[in-house]
Amino acid sequence: MGIIFKHIATLGFTGYLPVAPGTFGSLAAFVFFIFLKPSVFVHLTILFIIIPIGTISSHHAEKVMNDKDSRHIVIDEFCGYLFSVLFIPVTTGYALMAFFLFRFFDILKPFPIKKIGSVLSGGKGIMADDIVAALYTNLILQILRTWKPI
Repeated sequence: MGIIFKHIATLGFTGYLPVAPGTFGSLAAFVFFIFLKPSVFVHLTILFIIIPIGTISSHHAEKVMNDKDSRHIVIDEFCGYLFSVLFIPVTTGYALMAFFLFRFFDILKPFPIKKIGSVLSGGKGIMADDIVAALYTNLILQILRTWKPI
C-alpha cells in the first residue's frame, strides 16, 4: 500500500524529474486547470477530495522514502496551485499569475508558511505550508481582480 501512496504523492514520474519537481507539480495543476476549466462546484469537489488524499499519501510516502518532506512529493504543489485559483476567473492571465505567485510564496516561505511546515509533522505539514502559500496567492489575485481584471 505504501508504494501506491508514494506514486500518488509524487504524481507518478513528476516528482522524479531531475530539475524543479515542485514547479512541475504546479505546472501539472496549471495544465489541469486550463484544460478542465472547472466550475466552482467541480473545483471545490476536486479540492475536497485531493487535499485529504494528498495529506494521507504524502504522510505515507515520506515514511516509505525515509525522507522528511521529500522534494519528490509534489501533490502538495498540485493541490496548492488548485487552491490558488479557487474563485478566480478561468483565464490564461490569471492562471499564469497564480502559477508565478504560488511558486514565489512556496519557495520563499514568508511568515507563517515556514513555521507551519515545521510545527505540523508528516502529511499535514507537507500540505499545510502549500495551502497557506495558496491563500497568499489567492488573496493577491482577488485584490488584483477588483483593481484591474486580467
